[in-house]
Amino acid sequence: MTGQMIKVCKTDEVSPGNQKVVDVNGMSVVIFNIDGGYYALLNICPHRGAALCEGPQCGTTQKTNDYEFVYGEKDAVVRCSWHGWEFDIRSGAFLADDKIKAKTFEVSVSGNEVFVHI
Repeated sequence: MTGQMIKVCKTDEVSPGNQKVVDVNGMSVVIFNIDGGYYALLNICPHRGAALCEGPQCGTTQKTNDYEFVYGEKDAVVRCSWHGWEFDIRSGAFLADDKIKAKTFEVSVSGNEVFVHI
C-alpha cells in the first residue's frame, strides 16, 4: 500500500449491499460493502459526471449459452442514475467496455475502521 491512508468511517456504517459517501481530501468518494469487503470509487461517473452514489448498488444479468435469465454479481455493480452505465465496484470497469473505468481507491480495514489510500 502506498500513499496516504485516510480514515473514512467505521465498518458498521456501511452494511453489506449499501454505500456511504465520504469526503477524502475534498473529493467525494463512495464506500461500498460487498459481502463484508470494502471498496471505494470516486463519486463521479466518467461518462457525464453524475454522482455514482445516486444510482443503485445492484447486480446484472450474466452471459449464458441458453435463452435463460441468470442474475449475478449481486451488489457488485453500481448503475449511474443518469444514463444507466454500469460499473464493477471492485475494479471500476464499465461493464460494456472495460477500457472505460470509474476511479477506484485502495481500501483497508483495521479493527472496525475503514481507510482509503490516496
